[in-house]
Amino acid sequence: MKQHLKLVVGVMIVSGAVILAASPGQAAQSMGEIKFKEHCTACHADGGNIIKPDKTLSRKDREKHGVKNANDIIKLMRKPGEGMTTFDKKTITDNDAKAIAEYIIKTFK
Repeated sequence: MKQHLKLVVGVMIVSGAVILAASPGQAAQSMGEIKFKEHCTACHADGGNIIKPDKTLSRKDREKHGVKNANDIIKLMRKPGEGMTTFDKKTITDNDAKAIAEYIIKTFK
């Protein structure tokens, strides 16, 4: 009985480690999506923009306004233009900002 229990626990530990090791990119994307929904969807639901409709999160609109990569998105989060909330490092950490930016790039094409 004890040996069977040890085997079951061992299999569970190994299975958990394999799942975590296999999906670091998925975890980052999921965190980006979670943080995006927490901080951004009020104004940018489905990649739109309720304040400035011509500044959506689509690649075409981002690039038209000089936002070409994740760093550009993070810069806008930190020092946005008129109409957008400023997200300082206390509100959104650098890691979370990067996850959000990568989520935006991957999701809104």
